[in-house]
Amino acid sequence: MRRFLLFCGLCPLLAFGQQPKIIQKPIEFDQLRTELSLAYLKKRHNLVQQTPSIKPKMIVLHWTASSSLMGAFNAFNQSVLPSSRRAIAGASRLNVSAHYLVDRNGTIYQLLPDTVFARHAIGLNYCAIGIENVGSDKYPLTTAQLKANEQLVRYLCQKYPIQYLIGHYEHTWFKNTPLWRETDPYYHSDKTDPGRTFMKNIRIALQDLHLKGAPVH
Repeated sequence: MRRFLLFCGLCPLLAFGQQPKIIQKPIEFDQLRTELSLAYLKKRHNLVQQTPSIKPKMIVLHWTASSSLMGAFNAFNQSVLPSSRRAIAGASRLNVSAHYLVDRNGTIYQLLPDTVFARHAIGLNYCAIGIENVGSDKYPLTTAQLKANEQLVRYLCQKYPIQYLIGHYEHTWFKNTPLWRETDPYYHSDKTDPGRTFMKNIRIALQDLHLKGAPVH
């Protein structure tokens, strides 16, 4: 599976002339992570699949709640959720992850192929590409990250039929819509990332794409 990540992560970059610079930095996707991903899809999203794949319709922007690129990478790299994540451990042992990780200087790293399943947004993982940004309330996201996210979203919208762009804090606003596929009505999390100012600015930068946001809640 690791060879699959390295190979497929490079292929899309050859097909488009205006893609941003993306550095391949794949996280481990071993047999255990594959099995946990398939189990998550079945239990949490009521989807029985042969492979842990997604059909992207949405991009979800996050922050890592940390200031360290390698700290975030190492947290995502293990297949099993660490014992410190008690609040979400009951839903699955599968570790959280994302498809991209953007450093504070705007450098973009690809952790997973775009169409491989990642656990990053309750109820929406099955259709959402996740972009993590190194930062937090204490370390607000930078202008360089804003530009990198704009370029990356434009690139992904060239490749896939993306309809929605949301911040992580908006994910629960999809409850009671057809896109929401969390089977447990009591399982949710309250988020603030990647910050309302960042989402306002990224939407201004991408307004020509006419992407939808989350439903009014």
